[in-house]
This record gives sequence, structure tokens and C-alpha cells, in this order.
Amino acid sequence: MVLKDSCGRPLLNLRVAVTKRCNLRCSYCHGEGEEKERELYNEEMTAQEIARTVQVAVGLGISRVKLTGGEPLMRKDILDIVRRISEIPGLADLSMTTNGTMLEALANELRENGLKRVNLSLPTLDGAIFNKLTGGNVDNVIDGVNAAVQAGLCPVKLNMLILKGINDGAVPEMIEFAEKTGTVLQLIELEPVNMSDSFYHANHQYLDTYEETLKQKALRVETRRFMQNRHVYHLPDVTVETVRPIENTEFCLHCSRLRVTSDGKLKPCLMRNDNLVDFLSPLRKGASDEELAKLFIEANEKREPFNKN
Repeated sequence: MVLKDSCGRPLLNLRVAVTKRCNLRCSYCHGEGEEKERELYNEEMTAQEIARTVQVAVGLGISRVKLTGGEPLMRKDILDIVRRISEIPGLADLSMTTNGTMLEALANELRENGLKRVNLSLPTLDGAIFNKLTGGNVDNVIDGVNAAVQAGLCPVKLNMLILKGINDGAVPEMIEFAEKTGTVLQLIELEPVNMSDSFYHANHQYLDTYEETLKQKALRVETRRFMQNRHVYHLPDVTVETVRPIENTEFCLHCSRLRVTSDGKLKPCLMRNDNLVDFLSPLRKGASDEELAKLFIEANEKREPFNKN
């Protein structure tokens, strides 16, 4: 059984924010669309509650789970969370999005506890620019990339958010780095989520030029139907994906995701916070799996394309 919304879009993927906390301060972070003003008052779910949430979701046909944040590795019990989820029957894929700064020390244990793959945020290899954008040290992320590859996490994907006038000329360098490390590069277009209009318009860069160049070099171009119809360019020695923004109707029309906020609410759309479904409160009050499943069904019914044009 696979749930479908009123537009016929299947519900296949669950993104679970395990925390709002982060050790970096990236100027472009959308925080999975959670309201930033609630950051200091956020209550995190326990490892057991996270696993129970995922178990109910898997029972409804959701087979792919990604752990997000904040920074997931800020959780001291992250290995327990990964282990509990990985042991759920019917789960096909468990991955994580991380800034990579703490990954070197944990990559092997994450793999041993059931994590299959990982996405690392890496907007640039330039240490000064990286520090200006995030407040962190790029060498820590590079060490995390290498550790993830060596641990057998596969694929390891590098999320390169393109920012106009900042790192938009560094794509060839990043492609070379991805080829050298055996990773997949994702070029990501800035999304107008949790940021001011002025920041968005000053930093937004369309991916059209990059896509044309990649198309000319690619041996094969793949379209990921259930991932917003994004394009995957298989070059001779490296793979590059492009992630277009929310304004692209393909992004919404082919969305197959539901989110769980760090404080246990089901979030049907990245762009909205007016249609959340409280999941944690009923869970803590002793709701049965059947009652909790109805909350997922309710959230799925609230899924609709944000951009219908």
C-alpha cells in the first residue's frame, strides 16, 4: 500500500528533523522550513519516539527515510536513533543530511548501525569563503567526506548550493573534487525559504547555464521521476545532479515527501507551516499505532503542490 494525495502524488519519502541545533550558522539555511523564532523553545523527540514515528510511516508504505536537522550529529544518541530506525522491517533506505564537520569520527559507526548513505553540505572548497558563509572550517567537512567514502556509505553526495557572485564560478573545481573522491555532486538552486527577499534576490543564481554545459558533456541524462523530476548527468568519470527551486513546477508536481519537524509535527509542505499535524502529543498520550497512522493519513491529505502554475 502506498498513500497518494488528492493530486495522485505517491508518499514515498519521510524527512525527519531530529534536532534544530547546529554547530554552524549558514546564512542560506532553510531549516527544513521550520519557524526560526521557535528555535530556542524547541523540544526534541527521544530516540524511541523517532523510531516509533518512522515505524508507523513504514507501515503505511513509506520506505525511504532521511535524517535531517539542524545538524543530526549534534544528537549524542544519533547512533541509537540510526540503529532503531534501521531495524524497522520494510525500510528500504536510511540516509542523512549533515554539514559534515563531525562526520569523520562517526562515519564508521553510523554505517555499522545501519545508515546507508549521506549528503554533505559543501558550498565551496575555499576555506575563507566557507568560513564566511558558515562560520566553520572546510577542512573538517573534507575529512568527513573522505571518512564517509572509506566507511562504505554509498553514495556520498555533496550538496553545493549555488550563490551568485560567491561560489558560482567554482563548479568545475567541485566536479573535479567529486571525481577525485568518488562522490556525487548536487548543484542546488537557492530556495526562498526562511530568508529575506533581499538575501534571496541578491544571491539567487539560475542553474540553466550549468545544465546546458552538463548536457553537452554527459554520456547519459537520467530523470528522477519521484525526486521532483530532477536531472542526473552521468559524465565519463563523475555524476552531477541538479536540484531546481520550489518555483519550478516540476518540484511540486512530483513531490513524494512528508516531513517530521524536530518537535514532532507532521509537515506536508516545505513552504508552509499553517497545515501542521501534531504527532508527538498523541504519541506521548499513549495513542495506538492505528490512531497514529490516521495522523499520517490526515497529513497526506493536506499535501498539495505549493506552486501549481
